[in-house]
Amino acid sequence: MSIVETIQNRRSIFPKQMSGEQVPQEVIDKMLELANWAPTHRNTEPWRFKVYSGDAMNSMLDFCKQCYIRDTPAEKFNSSKLEKIEKRKEQVSHIVAICMDRNEILPEFEEIAATAMAVQNMWLYLASTEKYVGYWSTPGYALGDEFSAFLHLPDGERCLGLFYIGTIAEGALVAEGRRGDWREKVKFEG
Repeated sequence: MSIVETIQNRRSIFPKQMSGEQVPQEVIDKMLELANWAPTHRNTEPWRFKVYSGDAMNSMLDFCKQCYIRDTPAEKFNSSKLEKIEKRKEQVSHIVAICMDRNEILPEFEEIAATAMAVQNMWLYLASTEKYVGYWSTPGYALGDEFSAFLHLPDGERCLGLFYIGTIAEGALVAEGRRGDWREKVKFEG
């Protein structure tokens, strides 16, 4: 698959569309190696990743359920969300906590952008395999201090979300990509 095809065919594949089949370690390693090649101003390389699988992943998902119960007001509480989190134990292979170690010499948005580009590299690599997929989720609780404590993040580092990795389930419906015309979003000067 060419880089153009990979970019155009990359999709968010939700955990419910994953089969539960384990993604091989060499795929995880290559994905993280390619993440490390993201652009970074002043070579700060702010991305940090914590990779969870097996029992550690299940413990994280149990903690996610506790956070949802604790943080959700009664009028917004939905027990089906707890069931979805529990079901991820059977659907996903790995969960990567996407973290950022901010360098104070740069504006925060540059460090967030660099980390997001590292995640895009992971996403594109998985898409290029045509078998393995990812989904970036940003539940409110994962962005808070208690979740950072669960991850044992040092001062100055914060979580920007969770990246679910899995094998696309046979028969999973993958949405066709749609974008507006790029020309409507660009103005040429000169």
